[in-house]
Amino acid sequence: MRTTVGIIGAGPAGLLLARLLHNAGIDSVVLESRDRAYVERRQRAGILEQGTADVLRAAGAGARLDREGLRHDGIELRFDRRRHRVDFPALTGGRSVMVYAQTEVCKDLIALQLAEGGPLLFEAEALAVEDAGTDAPRVRFRHEGREDVLECEYVVGCDGFWGVARKAIPAELVQVFERTYPFSWLGILADVPPSHDELVYARHDRGFALLSMRSPSVSRLYLQVPDDTDAEAWSDEAIWDELERRFETADDWRLERGPITQKSVTPMRSYVHEPMRHGRLFLAGDAAHIVPPTGAKGLNLAVGDVVTFARALAHRQETGSPELLDAYSETCLRRIWQAERFSYDMTTLLHRAPGATGFEDRLQLARLDRIASSRAAETDLAEGYTGFSFG
Repeated sequence: MRTTVGIIGAGPAGLLLARLLHNAGIDSVVLESRDRAYVERRQRAGILEQGTADVLRAAGAGARLDREGLRHDGIELRFDRRRHRVDFPALTGGRSVMVYAQTEVCKDLIALQLAEGGPLLFEAEALAVEDAGTDAPRVRFRHEGREDVLECEYVVGCDGFWGVARKAIPAELVQVFERTYPFSWLGILADVPPSHDELVYARHDRGFALLSMRSPSVSRLYLQVPDDTDAEAWSDEAIWDELERRFETADDWRLERGPITQKSVTPMRSYVHEPMRHGRLFLAGDAAHIVPPTGAKGLNLAVGDVVTFARALAHRQETGSPELLDAYSETCLRRIWQAERFSYDMTTLLHRAPGATGFEDRLQLARLDRIASSRAAETDLAEGYTGFSFG
């Protein structure tokens, strides 16, 4: 099998890349190790930055997003029983975000790819990327019980942190930067309408809490918990009680309770792999970088990567110049490190580290008070949350 771009992974990054290339007249093949049902039901991020939503619309994948997604023009910060709303459009020249689950993004892009795009092979396990440093890289993969080879001009690894693409970059060329945080998130899905119409980020002496949503009838909520937490050790009542404590305000706001349908624990880490390119192998998304979920950046960073690659390859096809492809890693990393900074700042602003001192507690409150009282500080948060340029 032969193609121009071999794409490993049919998450939102790989699927969107295939769509962008199709629209540019560039052929591709997508290899996905899981079956279609798994890809369309795996739960991941649900906040789309302004730029991500705009890219999906321009790619022809925005109809259901605009029909069913929830536009959010701000977030609420809670601390010291106070409530402060950050108004995104007023601070950013009109930008906002959309609540639209990654599962739905994947469904939309899969439907488009199967109807109009190149081959999308489910249950096709990539085994190795070979000859990445040459002009003819190959992806060895297993599909329908036999091994095969995908011969490419370029390979893009959208196969996540545990995928094979990153392993094809020689270790002596690699620098890794990472931080592991000393806490996790206990997340729940609950069949109850959200108790607030925008996301609520709460800093509390007992730990962080987040009120989010999947739809007008399904709430998604999180609690900061110790790293070794077993989700099932928390009863439903204990979860709601703790959420109630951490979201407490000085007014009459109330947290609505409902049946919890899912519980999970998510560890928190920051990770960047440099470089993101070796020869004709390019890394995108979690294959190259991970952010703690506090800043809602993971999916959006992956979108920025594939937009950068698609533009660079189209430029190469149109002009013959490899300049943008050669600059891929550097271009992406400028945006990634800004997102890493923002996510780190949001995480350390709102989570209480184990053993935190009174001094550190007061610093957090001072930082939050600064955001609530300074338009400049508030604008910096709003600009970071609604997204950094893909350029």
